Amino acid sequence: MNTPITPLNRFWSPKVHELSPYVPGEQPKLKNLVKLNTNENPFPPSDKVFAAMQGELGASLRLYPDPNATKLRQALANHTGLTIDQVFVGNGSDEVLAHTFQALLQHNEPLLFPDISYSFYPVYCGLYDIEKAEVPLAQDLTINVEDYQQPNGGVILPNPNAPTGELLSLTAIRRLLSTNSDSVVVIDEAYIDFGGRSATELVPEFDNLLVVQTLSKSRSLAGLRVGFAFGQSHLIEALERVKNSFNSYPLSSESQAGAIAAVEDVEYFQKTCQANISQRDQLAGQLQALGFSMTQSQANFLFVTHHTLGAPDIAAALRQQGIIVRHLTNNPRITNYLRISVGSASECELLVEALTQLIHAQ
Repeated sequence: MNTPITPLNRFWSPKVHELSPYVPGEQPKLKNLVKLNTNENPFPPSDKVFAAMQGELGASLRLYPDPNATKLRQALANHTGLTIDQVFVGNGSDEVLAHTFQALLQHNEPLLFPDISYSFYPVYCGLYDIEKAEVPLAQDLTINVEDYQQPNGGVILPNPNAPTGELLSLTAIRRLLSTNSDSVVVIDEAYIDFGGRSATELVPEFDNLLVVQTLSKSRSLAGLRVGFAFGQSHLIEALERVKNSFNSYPLSSESQAGAIAAVEDVEYFQKTCQANISQRDQLAGQLQALGFSMTQSQANFLFVTHHTLGAPDIAAALRQQGIIVRHLTNNPRITNYLRISVGSASECELLVEALTQLIHAQ
């Protein structure tokens, strides 16, 4: 997409005219809104996070934070069973992904990723001049790793995929890594804690694996902006080189302290993950009873379509009742699907009530 040059944007760098920026989920400011469009966790963060962050609010704020986030990286290493030199942290997983695209995925062959996937991937390809090849999902909207046995300069997959929520097994990921041994394979695990097994356990075995995670979803810290990556030390070094050429102090002292507390409060983390999973499964059953079909989501959202009502009409009708869901239109195969975040029990109840009224009014 080339933006026409005007008297004001003539000052832009030439590259900026070509960019098609990512469009984040809507963040409306209406009161009493049931917000089920951005996959935020309905549970609050651990109380230990607030206490840890409060402890950083003092005179030390005049000092720069630890640029290496050493204590946080050690906490993550302890949590995963890896070593500190196999851990990278950044200002949200999107920044970690941006560094990854620049540090590890700029090669002569195209970068491979699913045609229905996280829409930031093509944005980064445009920003960093990376040739891409979008690999179609199977008819049932799942990823077939055998489709990635083609020349490439890297592979990136969300697991579970977004927006479908479909999960790849570690066996499938192992096949993907083995058949792409000369390329970096990035597994983007923003939603892994809601039903999957992390590929971090494969890091010691595969020198081409980078796993990216975030505190935004399963640890209820979307507002804190902390993301991280796990890989063998040579991959982490590449990310560090880019980070330290861009922003050597990406995480504030408060963010580091809060993140450590969130990672170390395993009991609360496990409890809220299980609550999300239970709420997702209950909501799935209720929607199926109303005539919806859906993918086998292992994330904190459902990807649904109705057998008689169109997705745009459902989304518009829900909005009139103050319920916001996500209708994605970037691929014709999914224009009749809605992505619905798993909210609190009361939010899900309001959603089901509204959908019941809408369907019975046909």
